[in-house]
Amino acid sequence: MILSDLSQPDLYAALHPLFPRALEFIRSTDLLALAPGRYPIVEKQLFVIVENVPGRTRADAKLECHRKYIDIQLVLEGVDEMGWKPLADCAQPVSDYSAEKDIRFFHDAPALWIAVPPGAFCIFFPEDAHAPLVSTGSIRKAIFKIAAG
Repeated sequence: MILSDLSQPDLYAALHPLFPRALEFIRSTDLLALAPGRYPIVEKQLFVIVENVPGRTRADAKLECHRKYIDIQLVLEGVDEMGWKPLADCAQPVSDYSAEKDIRFFHDAPALWIAVPPGAFCIFFPEDAHAPLVSTGSIRKAIFKIAAG
């Protein structure tokens, strides 16, 4: 997991061949003007999901993981307090992995919580379980999904 802000996004461009395309999209798009929904950038390899949702409590947030995609979760408005735990340490699955939705949930408690303000982002790799959308208010964010392999 990586936590950073948009002041130095190019530091992460070398981590994956599609990261520069995601960063270019962030720089060239008014993300606040996009309606909630899914926007393709590079076919199924890179797309962004824009959300504007009410926050939930820590108790309501479940850790989740993905096998096919890396997440770059960029907070646009509000504060998203995201939980994190190494996937290898998760031992209480809610259900089996869904290949169709590329997701699996866990009952485990996060090892830590990170308050992510507007303009900051977290990068979650397949080995990172994460519990997003924890807030007392609403959260507007852009979630970039990058094919992991």
